[in-house]
Amino acid sequence: MKHLYQYDIKILLAFEMAVSGKNDFFYWLMENGYPELAALSNAIRANTEAIAWLIKNGYRHYAAFDAASVDDDGALDWLKDHNYPFYARLAEACRGDEDAIAWFNRENLTIFVRIARQIKAFADGQTFDYHRAPF
Repeated sequence: MKHLYQYDIKILLAFEMAVSGKNDFFYWLMENGYPELAALSNAIRANTEAIAWLIKNGYRHYAAFDAASVDDDGALDWLKDHNYPFYARLAEACRGDEDAIAWFNRENLTIFVRIARQIKAFADGQTFDYHRAPF
């Protein structure tokens, strides 16, 4: 199982586009061996079946990241308590935390700043809370 920071930049760019709602990138991820990234992009876009798939298939940390990236402090604590500091920091960046964003920029991980901004833009456009997985 790969972590987000282990994927090639091209795969992360495709993931970013899937998060933004571009379905052709979602299907490309699905058809090219990245179903976990396709599921995560759909989970971020409020698909509860995708969240269930992530949990069932060993990507509970992705499901927790999805919830933590919006406002679920319990999920953020879960990431920290289960030794997923990268995902906790990325979730904080998705929430607009300037220190987290600055860390990614200092580490030359600007792709994750882009991903965080995509997630924040989507979350800010929502009028209901769809992240309620128990962590």
